[in-house]
Amino acid sequence: MGGVGLLLVIVVTMLLGLPVFVALGLTGTLGLIMTSNAGLAGISWPVIAKNVYSGISAYAQLAVPLFILAGEIMNTSGITDRLVRFASMLIGRMPASLAQTTVLTSMFFGGITGSAQATTACVGGNMIPAMVREGYPKETAVAVSACASSCGPVIPPSIMMILYGCSVGASIGGLFMGGILPGVLLGLGLMTVVFLQDRRKHFPRRKMKYTREEKWAITKDSIFPLLMPVIIVGGIMGGICTPTEAAAVAVAYALFVGLVIYRNITWKNMLQMLKNAVVTTASTLLIIGVAKLVGYVFTALQVPTILANAFMAISDSKYVFLLMVNILLLIMGMFMDGGASIVIFAPILVPIATALGVDPIHFGVIMTLNMAMGTATPPLGLCLFIGCNIADLPVEKGAKAVLPYVAGELVVLMLVTYLPEIVLFIPRMLGYV
Repeated sequence: MGGVGLLLVIVVTMLLGLPVFVALGLTGTLGLIMTSNAGLAGISWPVIAKNVYSGISAYAQLAVPLFILAGEIMNTSGITDRLVRFASMLIGRMPASLAQTTVLTSMFFGGITGSAQATTACVGGNMIPAMVREGYPKETAVAVSACASSCGPVIPPSIMMILYGCSVGASIGGLFMGGILPGVLLGLGLMTVVFLQDRRKHFPRRKMKYTREEKWAITKDSIFPLLMPVIIVGGIMGGICTPTEAAAVAVAYALFVGLVIYRNITWKNMLQMLKNAVVTTASTLLIIGVAKLVGYVFTALQVPTILANAFMAISDSKYVFLLMVNILLLIMGMFMDGGASIVIFAPILVPIATALGVDPIHFGVIMTLNMAMGTATPPLGLCLFIGCNIADLPVEKGAKAVLPYVAGELVVLMLVTYLPEIVLFIPRMLGYV
């Protein structure tokens, strides 16, 4: 069967509706059977436990549950509404103003949570109904929100970048710095697509004008949420703290804002936030741990060597290699969880990339951007499903509506892929490259 057969097993089992971790676990177990001459009885079961544990035990991965908890706290504190008002004030009376506000709010929110799904659930939960009430088609509202959520994993902090860094030993701080300009460029690209779509479809345009007093009140109310990404990125840039320590600071800051500044967190809220964070963390790390097992099996089956030889047989140009990688990752992003894909493919692809002269930080941002785009693309785009559920819209209609916005993201992906200084400019200034 080989590595390709195992990939097909993953895709087929997930299309059949099995949870991602079950599909990966079955694939990993099947792969172990393939590598064992004695079949099922000859499997070294401790290998499974060892790989799953090693997949989630890295110190840097402690940042994942901490960032998830910080996002839960800030969301409970009511920051989504404050960010929406602030973004709306900045957008003003621009054409398709509410759609543009959705993109900008998603960029702000992504700088807090680092998760595309959380961005769709929180920002989309507010903005999709608001856009529908204002006269936007449901499918447009879903498409804008789902695609804008892809900014979340690219703009630091980013859970996907943490997983990439842990998988290949790359600097997580460097990856965070490398994601700043691509994340902003991705948001601007989506805003451009919204503007072009408005020229054709004439979306509703807000006529309300904020007074100077209202602008000051909205800005003052948004300062504390907006300071969180500044504290996280500033602490890492200044060498004051590691990404894991920055995640702990983010939790403390979020608690301070919720308990002292806004005073809208109760003990009941606290317990619910902890429960939500535990559930999200457990599901995420379970997928990552089982994906580590699949990566072990792929290595045992010499998939990295086979894949490297296949790439080199086609071309030894790094530009051709990066194009093929983008095609591979975009396809895998349609079927697999982004974190799992990174844990499986990063150790396979990064050695080839570095041998061809591609910087690991640059390559990590490329992988993250590909996986982020996959959250909005059918058939298994989680952000697309969340958005369609919010709007009570059939997934087929939402899938068709995302195409222009995905096309805009593809343009940004090509720029980031072939103009590496977009990624490396800030890390180079700070000594990460």
